[in-house]
This record gives sequence, structure tokens and C-alpha cells, in this order.
Amino acid sequence: MDATEIHAPGNQMQIFLLDDHEMIRRGVRQLLEAEPDMKVVGEAGTCAEAMVRVPELQPHVAVLDVRLPDGDGISVCRELRSLMPELACVMLTSFDDDTALLEAVMAGASGYVLKEVEGANLINAVRTVASGKSLLDPSMTQDLLERVSHQRETADTKEGGTQLGWRERQILQLVGEGRTNRQIGKELSLSEKAVKDHVSGMLEKLGFDPGLARASRWYKR
Repeated sequence: MDATEIHAPGNQMQIFLLDDHEMIRRGVRQLLEAEPDMKVVGEAGTCAEAMVRVPELQPHVAVLDVRLPDGDGISVCRELRSLMPELACVMLTSFDDDTALLEAVMAGASGYVLKEVEGANLINAVRTVASGKSLLDPSMTQDLLERVSHQRETADTKEGGTQLGWRERQILQLVGEGRTNRQIGKELSLSEKAVKDHVSGMLEKLGFDPGLARASRWYKR
């Protein structure tokens, strides 16, 4: 179902929730299902469970927590969007900074919202991404990618570290445009696994938490 069909009279946008805290899932479910055009079709408390249930349920929108006990929402988002390019993902985060934005961009998410967000704003965010729009400004995200890359490479040069290679720069550009692993692989004649490897390497080089970089490799097949 495309964005037009989702908003057709009588249709409901179907939403999946991923968060390891049951009370948060329950609260978000009650908030969203109070809206006549929204229905939560499934929940999960772990990455592994989400990777099984989301492809089965085929929701329109996935609301994904960033930090989870067996991985993170970043890797889940990129993997799900490779399997389901039409899926719109919203990341839930506790951090309102460039790192949170960059994580959302690297995941191919349509946006991110703070866990402290007001209910009306979360509802609006879900409606926005379900309509095919992004909460992320393309020019802002591209500028952020370039700025973080430049800052990291400047530091690496001073410290004798390793800069991003030409292939990683290609992939970084496409990630910033919202492409999925599958789309990037097709355009650059690479396997999805190779793209994931490059994304993992970039996360580490760009100074991400090592746990997030490892998590981006969690679902490789």
C-alpha cells in the first residue's frame, strides 16, 4: 500500500513498535491507537524478534528504539529497509544532538524523535513519514555528513589515522540521500554484505560508539 492508499478513507496506517521497555510500548500503542487512522499491528522488545515479525506483518511505519539489549535500532532500520524499501522508520532517541541525527541518517530513517516528545508531535511524526515525507532536511543531513567526515579526517591526519576511502565516500553520499543497502549495492555493483561492511567501517572511522559499529554487522547473512 502506497502513501495515497494509506490515507484513503477507511484505511489505517499500520505501525510496528520496537522498544525493550514494555511500559513505553504500551504507552505509545495507546497514544497511537487513540487515532482513528492508526493501528499498531505488532511489537517487539529485541532486535531479533523485530527482524522476524516486521517482514511478516508488513507495516507501513516502524517506530524503533535506538538502544536495545541485543543490538540497536540503527542496524534494524537499515536491514529492514533493505528488505522493505517502502517501510518508513522513525528512530526513538534520548539524545538531541548531531550524533542522534547522524545515526538516523546512517540508518536510512525518515526521522528521529526524542523519547520526551509530546504525544501530538509523535503522532504528527508518524503521519509525516507514512505520507512518504521525511522529518530530516536533505541539505542539513548532507551538510552534517560532510562536516563530520571532514572533522574526523582532520583528526585522523593529525593522529596518523586512516581516512575514508573513495568507496566509503561514495557510499556515504548515497546513505545521505536515503538509499538502502540494496539500492547502494545495485548502483555500485556491490553485494549487500559488502555495503554493510563499508557502513560498519565508516561508523568506526567517524567516531561512533564501538558497540553501534559492531551492531551494524549483527544481521549479516
